[in-house]
Amino acid sequence: MSESYGGAKILVTGGTGSFGHTVARKLLDSDVAEIRILSRDEAKQDQMRHDVKDGRLRFYVGDVRDYSSVERATRDVDYIFHAAALKQVPSCEFFPMEAVRTNVIGSENVVQAAETNGVRSLVCLSTDKAVYPVNAMGMSKAMMEKVAQSHGLNNPHAQTTVSLVRYGNVMYSRGSVIPLFIRQLKAGNDLTVTNPDMTRFMMSLANSVDLVEFAFRNAEQGDLFIRKAQACTIRDLAQAVINLFRSKANIEVIGTRHAEKVSEALATREELSRAQDMGDYFRVVADKRDLNYSVYVEKGDVKQSHFDDYDSHTVERMTVAQVQDLLLTLPEIRAELAAAGIDPEARAL
Repeated sequence: MSESYGGAKILVTGGTGSFGHTVARKLLDSDVAEIRILSRDEAKQDQMRHDVKDGRLRFYVGDVRDYSSVERATRDVDYIFHAAALKQVPSCEFFPMEAVRTNVIGSENVVQAAETNGVRSLVCLSTDKAVYPVNAMGMSKAMMEKVAQSHGLNNPHAQTTVSLVRYGNVMYSRGSVIPLFIRQLKAGNDLTVTNPDMTRFMMSLANSVDLVEFAFRNAEQGDLFIRKAQACTIRDLAQAVINLFRSKANIEVIGTRHAEKVSEALATREELSRAQDMGDYFRVVADKRDLNYSVYVEKGDVKQSHFDDYDSHTVERMTVAQVQDLLLTLPEIRAELAAAGIDPEARAL
């Protein structure tokens, strides 16, 4: 990592997931003193311990739902990446209160434990599904954002700077569609898509870590950072995978899953009206008005009418060839191609 952490101790909640693995490996290339992984699954922790093999990696079995385990893990910590969450849309539709307990109450526990133990900076990971949410997962993440931003509103002298990052689909992350497509190809099956015309923002795991690092370097209390991204249709994503693997598989439409949206938005027009353009990123400052709303009764924000939502249906859309090029930047895809006897450097169909 380009950032120097000066011998700091860093906690990653939900750290045995795809993001946790990626950020841990990058952090271990820096001068970090210790990386703590807090998660519920001791089997995944044991696997990560054997995969990474670095004495600076420490494992804490616990659950963000349980304040005592979070408080224990945050003692003497300098920075926190809060990645623990329930992320699967259908699961959260069936068990919405479980999403609330992990994504909302669990996040409140992390914020409170960070402040109690004097953590310098906490970055909470959010999702485009929190924007205009239509499903329980998105609603719970939207509430997580409010919990994070309320910390500064209620604590003007807070020790801990709490900020947020928001991004779209992280390619090849656990539970995402690209590994599913590859498994289907290996099994000789067609690729199944729910709605081929759905659009989604695409981001690599490496870019998601860069976004969090950018937030650590630049965040003020309550800031939200969004990485600008291109989008593609699910049909084009599936076709790009088929092309890269020289497959003759077809695309089978199976219908929309529970509470899926046709498109996703990374930022609302209201947020963009107060956002700072930082090149590859938007910085959305927190709305720091107090509860005295009388000042705003007769005069609104005229700037909002000059902005559109940052939506996957309206931003620049990648072609199939561009999606293929993006997929080839992923080490996991290149490894899969090599295992299949396909030269990653050779131009796909």
